[in-house]
Amino acid sequence: MPLRELTVIRLVAAVGAGGVLYLTPIVFHDQAFSAGLVTRGLALAALAGTVGRLGSGLLLDRGLSCSWPVGLAVVAALAGDGALLRAHDLPGYLAGQVLLGISMGLYWPAIELAVPLSCPPVRSARGFALVRSADAIGIASGALLGAALATQGRLRGIYLVDMTCLVAMAVLLWRRPLPQALARRLQEAQQPWRQWLPPLLPMLGITTLATAMPALMQSALPLDLVRGGLRRPALPANLGALTIGVQLGLLVLIQWPVGRALARRPVGTGLRLSLISFAIGNLLLVVSALVPQGLVVLLLAQVPLALGEAAFLPTATEAVVELTPPEHQGIAMALFSQCFALSALMAPLLAGWLLDAQGHGAGLWMVMAVVCLLGFPLVRNLERSRRETLGPGLSGADPSGGQQLLASRD
Repeated sequence: MPLRELTVIRLVAAVGAGGVLYLTPIVFHDQAFSAGLVTRGLALAALAGTVGRLGSGLLLDRGLSCSWPVGLAVVAALAGDGALLRAHDLPGYLAGQVLLGISMGLYWPAIELAVPLSCPPVRSARGFALVRSADAIGIASGALLGAALATQGRLRGIYLVDMTCLVAMAVLLWRRPLPQALARRLQEAQQPWRQWLPPLLPMLGITTLATAMPALMQSALPLDLVRGGLRRPALPANLGALTIGVQLGLLVLIQWPVGRALARRPVGTGLRLSLISFAIGNLLLVVSALVPQGLVVLLLAQVPLALGEAAFLPTATEAVVELTPPEHQGIAMALFSQCFALSALMAPLLAGWLLDAQGHGAGLWMVMAVVCLLGFPLVRNLERSRRETLGPGLSGADPSGGQQLLASRD
């Protein structure tokens, strides 16, 4: 079954990426890089990824197999891991981040579009819940493996783990290529941008806000842990990595049941749940910096943060699929991924500035709590656009809505 094979590929990719995404800031904090320098590299990676995302989306809309962008991503990631494994100065660190950013840009539009192409007869909403569960399991496993390497003083081994997984991905792609994207129809049969893009804009705005949280979990939270709060003591690198693993482990436990439950409900339900959960998690992170027993509060904050991520990712991706004609879904996924890139560009820069200026993360997490609450008007606009675009039959909690829409457009 294509969906099962796609899930295996994403699982393998996530195992390698888990340690690299979440523990690279700790690697270079130990190298005496400031928070500003570490987050600047992450922002540069996000900027580099914008080119890869647009290129991937345009190629997919011309009928290219999803395997090609993913294969190119494997090559770029291998080069980036090699650079970071050897890097001990700023140029080497930045070069590695640029290569990883290009890799992520190529990877995400293709691997996301492969889900609805691989789903039938399974509904795409259920398919997204399944692959996101595989992502969560893989990332948590990779981060926990990185924590084990940190305990042994071999934290840079996360790059060797990722390289091994990338080689395994290449073998899987060679044996079982991903499906081919639907090529754009003849010019007269295409929907113009002015018809399909405006209903998608609220979703892109929500995504830009919400995906700042995963970006900060990968960049600012590791630095906040090892630097300490106002009254919370700093954690050693191995305990900091283990704390991050707690959130990822929670995400593994709840991703499938949360994703499956939300697949039967309107997308606005999942988006509101996500924004509320992120706001609560941020407020708990603020409190954790202010009390001596802040580690307990910090661990408690991982519960709503994990719930927010579990609710957001499959819901948002399904909304993009529902709102976009099949012949434009490649570029739509690229635009959706660009929201991740924009968040990954701006959020770490803000985080690095606040962490260096204040010496702790309380101000950063308070700002993010407010930002999450600002997403509620966008959810209302999305629901209105969705009703206008899909009609009353597809705007509610119809469990087959997304798949019916895809079938009607094919």
